[in-house]
Amino acid sequence: MTLFEVAEELAGRLVATFLRGSDGRRPVYGGAKLFQDDPHWRDLVLFYEYFHGDNGAGLGASHQTGWTGLVARLIQSLGQFDADGVLNERRWPMARPYRHPPG
Repeated sequence: MTLFEVAEELAGRLVATFLRGSDGRRPVYGGAKLFQDDPHWRDLVLFYEYFHGDNGAGLGASHQTGWTGLVARLIQSLGQFDADGVLNERRWPMARPYRHPPG
């Protein structure tokens, strides 16, 4: 694997903690029925202080804006970049605008 592919794999694993799996459940919410099943809460994604090592359930404070807040940027990056684009880009790819202007 290239270094980019390794980074992509690690980012994908971290992001998967917050995304719904094939069973429709988000690992970050563990067994919390309110956040897993209630239609008013299940799409609210919280960034926890730390995580259970075996199942990914969020633990500690649920309002972190530190390192776990970076997951939002990883989700964007996984959809925006690929190895070829990064290697051939003359500018640093993270400097690209989030939205392209119309036209």
